[in-house]
Amino acid sequence: MKQPASDQIISSDYLSKCRRIVIKIGSNILVDPNDGTVRKAWLRSLADDIARCRARGQDVVLVSSGAIAIGRRHLNFGAGILKLEESQAAAATGMIRLAHAYEETLAPHDITLAQVLMTLDDSENRKRYLNARNTLNTLLKAEAVPLINENDTVATDEIRFGDNDRLAARVAAMISADALILLSDVDGLYTADPLLSPDAEFVPVVHQITPEIDAMGGRSGSDVGSGGMITKLVAAKIVINAGCAMVITKGAVNNPLGKLEAGARCTWFVPSDTPRTARKEWIAGSLKPHGVIIIDDGALGALNQGKSLLPVGVTDLEGSFERGDAVIVRSADGHELAHGLSAYSSRDIARIKGYKTSEIETILGYRGRDEIIHRDDLALL
Repeated sequence: MKQPASDQIISSDYLSKCRRIVIKIGSNILVDPNDGTVRKAWLRSLADDIARCRARGQDVVLVSSGAIAIGRRHLNFGAGILKLEESQAAAATGMIRLAHAYEETLAPHDITLAQVLMTLDDSENRKRYLNARNTLNTLLKAEAVPLINENDTVATDEIRFGDNDRLAARVAAMISADALILLSDVDGLYTADPLLSPDAEFVPVVHQITPEIDAMGGRSGSDVGSGGMITKLVAAKIVINAGCAMVITKGAVNNPLGKLEAGARCTWFVPSDTPRTARKEWIAGSLKPHGVIIIDDGALGALNQGKSLLPVGVTDLEGSFERGDAVIVRSADGHELAHGLSAYSSRDIARIKGYKTSEIETILGYRGRDEIIHRDDLALL
């Protein structure tokens, strides 16, 4: 979708125009702190919101906290901070109940739920990043709703996100979402913690995460959740750089998305670029190329028409690179045409160059992507 101006992005109808949204649900909203059970009435109201989004053709991805909060009580873990191994055990127990609760509430709307567990390494290792992105895009294409949480049961301290605000931001950037919605126990950003500072002023719109904005972050106000305004500002930095808008709004109300669209108080974080533009700029200028793909005139014409690079248009290549690496695309006369992310290694491209897409499986013994470089992963220079 076309990126709106900042005065439009905070209007009530902005969310209805988004092509793809990511919704992050905090533990303190979803889980009753008294008995560690899911607030099913609230979750049913969220399911109604999700169904409405789906009915108007929007992709929806859920990033949900709550597994540890649910599981720790079933394992009779006491109050206070858990050790890493206790958190992992609680997550293993709670995730089953969490996924079942979502599945149960979405089923009446005929919505298929798909559980996806991720670690920080999945968003930083290039191959695993591509696998995760392709899986999520395939699920969305099949009209499923992915339910994402950190894979706490296997993550070590070194490969943990640590909070689901940042996980949600990484996912939003990964799938080029238009908006990330953080359903929180606060209704937005304040100049100071409003619980401690009666004079704290509400901040409705943020265009850039400056040191002054960073200084407004505070501690988590809940024993159930692990986040806080600090992690939300970190998430905002990630999504703004990816061209995705972010909104913080109070989630502990029925139909929180409906309330947001109706004008509920919130803070919008507004990017300067669209997700597509930001991704193209990242590919063109921020990644070090690992090799060169040389194409013929037919492929050049296709790229200029906004199409993907297919094997049949590749004549030669230089260097050694792996799937997911950045490469330079050149014409036969040596002109640098584009930068892109290769869907195949240089070894495999050497085998399939010049052949039709339909012949890839026969040559390689497996069916990968139809394109050497998909148009979404290609930035013309």
